[in-house]
Amino acid sequence: LVNENGTITIGGSTGVAVAMGLYYYLTNYCTVNNWAGQQLDIPKELPKLPKSGVTVSANDRFRYYQNVCTVSYSFVWYKWEDWEKQLDWMALHGLNLPLAFTGQEAIFQRVYMKMGMTMKDMQTHFGGPAFQAWSRMGNMRGWGGPITQTWLNDQLILQHKILDRMRALGMIPVLPGFAGHVPEALSRIHPKANISQLGDWAGFSKKFCCTYLLDFGDPLFKEIGVSFIKEMEYEFGVDHIYNVDSFNEMKPKSGSAEYLQEVGSIIFDVLQTGDPDAIWLMQGWLFQDKQFWQQAQIKAMLTSVPEGKMIVLDLFSEVSPIYTYTESYYGQPYIWCMLHDFGGTMELYGALDSINTGPFEGRNMTNSTMVGLGLTPEGIYQNEVIYEFFMENVWRKQPRDITKWIADFTRKRYGKYNKFVDLAWQYLKTSVYNDTDHLHDNNIDIIVTTRPRISPAIHQDVWFDPEDLYAAWDLLILSADQYKNNSLYQYDLVDVTRNSLQIISIEYYNKMIASVMINKTEDFLINSRMLLELLNDMETLLASDSHFLLGKWIAAAKSWATDISESFNLEFNARNQITLWGPRGEILDYACKQWSGLLKG
Repeated sequence: LVNENGTITIGGSTGVAVAMGLYYYLTNYCTVNNWAGQQLDIPKELPKLPKSGVTVSANDRFRYYQNVCTVSYSFVWYKWEDWEKQLDWMALHGLNLPLAFTGQEAIFQRVYMKMGMTMKDMQTHFGGPAFQAWSRMGNMRGWGGPITQTWLNDQLILQHKILDRMRALGMIPVLPGFAGHVPEALSRIHPKANISQLGDWAGFSKKFCCTYLLDFGDPLFKEIGVSFIKEMEYEFGVDHIYNVDSFNEMKPKSGSAEYLQEVGSIIFDVLQTGDPDAIWLMQGWLFQDKQFWQQAQIKAMLTSVPEGKMIVLDLFSEVSPIYTYTESYYGQPYIWCMLHDFGGTMELYGALDSINTGPFEGRNMTNSTMVGLGLTPEGIYQNEVIYEFFMENVWRKQPRDITKWIADFTRKRYGKYNKFVDLAWQYLKTSVYNDTDHLHDNNIDIIVTTRPRISPAIHQDVWFDPEDLYAAWDLLILSADQYKNNSLYQYDLVDVTRNSLQIISIEYYNKMIASVMINKTEDFLINSRMLLELLNDMETLLASDSHFLLGKWIAAAKSWATDISESFNLEFNARNQITLWGPRGEILDYACKQWSGLLKG
């Protein structure tokens, strides 16, 4: 970045690098912040840089983005204008290795229908629009369907636009590969094929569970895998990095090192046959099942691929890293990732200390094979401060003074400094954003969004002193009049109030349960009334900011419909995902949201 005749000139090796330089200038020399809103306070005369200019360089080759679930929990109803904004956000934050999974069903449809399958076969295999992430991973099949041809076509068109923009910015899109999960109909067309059924994931009924897995040694595995890559290459080109997860939350049929080595080598052989320059990108989430994936099993899978031809996402590095006890993934390159959010839920949560030091520890470890940083939340649009903080690790050369960083963040976020607002955020820093107990984002057992029950009692983990949260709440209210027209301040005030009421609900609930245990009806009714009034207060509060409305989610889903039937099913998908999550509540409330319209209705 240099001064030139009253302007600021930014140069970089790629579009992403230039965008990252622009964001560096805006956030460090102007006051700007984005995601829940924009705080654009750019003076008419641009702030000058040092005479020598400023050079910002990334620490690692890759900056990965997305969890395989993000596409369903956050991006599922995106139109192109939504993707444009998201891609801008990605570029500004230096992300250059994004997952690009949209539209893959249309490519698989071509491969399977050329083999003699029908549209009905596709509909029993592909998940509905809000559940495609899990049918892609082989967790379940068909739930949320039947998928329509219109949806498949529209998503393919959207993928073209997404890939064109990613490539124009200098990003390397990560495309899907074939993991072995196939429609049931394949056994009808090829009765001699070696096809088995995976176990039941999350208790789904026979109609939707137990995905069919084609044996890795069956000749059809290579045929389908290569055909899929070739169809993608014909449709929109390839970028040589493919995500393949055959056992995401599903156990292989054998834990023998020989079997796992064979599986890994076959998957990679298929990728290389389809694309000689292929690199296999694998989510390391499967290794969180430490009972099955012990060191021998992990090593067998990873060393089945030539060193450097696989990239592993250490998906949950900030809480449960795998690289620390696998000799840095036994020589395979890995990416240090912050998972942070499960189910796209909304609780204020973060592990600032861990993400401040963890990436540097991973990079400086003896014989480290770390090649990047990754953002891998299941859902976004929450806790923006954590994402802003983490992404500065892309270019920061050492851990930060978090107290000072938070003070600077409040000035950038709201356009001016206020000592009471700064103090409020310092309280948040030491409470909700300082999980040092290795708890993950608590998306279950939140009183206000959990199905009521007496036994066993609902128990929510609280890793901080609630009084610190309430102090932050008081301080934000104290300064509210100074930020009347500041949308980001309003958003944060609603968010902190929401979370404070959520924590207060625990007290009313516990008193209710205690009164039931000793048969004190009057005490029960008093605390029951208090809890119901709190829920009504939350409903009113959430309705005051557009980011907390159920109606936006429903409207976005229905906007894809071409007829009444499709509109009904899209709305059903949208509602089911954030409530029952399955036909019978198999993953009840996992993706619950604290939205106006959902708490009360």
